[in-house]
Formats: sequence, C-alpha cells, structure tokens
Amino acid sequence: MYYSPYMYSYPYYVQYPVFQAAYRFNPYEVYSHWYTREKIELKDYGRQPFVVNIKEATKQNKTFRTALWTGRHLQVTLMSIKQGEDIGLETHPKTDQFLRVEEGQGLVQMGKTKNNLSFRERVSDDDAIMVPAGTWHNVTNTGDRPLKIYAIYAPPEHPFGTVHRTKREAEAAERKNELV
Repeated sequence: MYYSPYMYSYPYYVQYPVFQAAYRFNPYEVYSHWYTREKIELKDYGRQPFVVNIKEATKQNKTFRTALWTGRHLQVTLMSIKQGEDIGLETHPKTDQFLRVEEGQGLVQMGKTKNNLSFRERVSDDDAIMVPAGTWHNVTNTGDRPLKIYAIYAPPEHPFGTVHRTKREAEAAERKNELV
C-alpha cells in the first residue's frame, strides 16, 4: 500500500486544532496553586464568607476535632482519628451529618438503637457518609495511618471555635456539656 495525503485528510485537519486548543495555556499554571499556597490556619472562620481547599485542610489537620466554620445553620469540622481509635458511638437527635473520608480507611456502623448497629460499611479515600438525625453511629479507623475526615453538621453540633486535640479531650468536653 502506498501513502496518499488525501487518504487521511479529514481526521488530520480535525485533530490538529483540537490538540492546539488544549495546549494553548501554560500547563504549570493550572497546578501553580499547589506550589504557592501556604498552610491553612486551622481555626473557626464562622459567620464570615470563607473559601478553603477542604481536602488540603482536612489532610493538614492533626487534632481529633477542629471546627473550621460555624454558622447559624451549618458547621464544618475536621477530624483526625488515630490508628485503632474511633469517633465514639453517638447520636444527634436534631442534626443530620455528612462525613467525607479524605485519607485512610475505616468501618462505619449505624443503627436505630445503641445496641443494634445493623448497618456496617467499609470506607476509604473519597467516600461520603450520610447520617440521618437520631441515628446511632460510629466510625472506626481500621487502617495503618490516621483517618482524615471532615464532617458537616446541620444545624451546628459543637460550640464556635471548638478544638479537641485528643479523643479524651472531646469526651471530657461532651461530659461537661451534659452536666450543664
């Protein structure tokens, strides 16, 4: 077979402009924020307009729980669960909860009563967990590194500015709130 410039003329002329359009920009510009962005100060920015790279903030967090944004109707917290630890079996009677796993692996358990956690599911990077109000739930880190999660509560569950460095500190604060 011989080559003819007219044999493949149609795909040649279609592909060239598409290729050129895709590479008109500097490819390093797209990712430049990865190199220039500073560490995020992890504190509660609530009731103010706020934009954050939630994935990077979640991975950066080293505390058991830190409130990142607390508004009137919504709260975002970051969590880092150590190997073998769990969030702790709990329920929020009037609060729906969304949890997103950014890094690590774990086991989610949920149920209608404290003694009947009939829902069990393994989770890992990029999984989302929805917990309806009034549902007993727990998340246990089953991996070999910290389980990095962010949680969204609607309405807010923790006081503005909450920072619990450890699970023990979080449990003590919850017991104190129950006594009040």
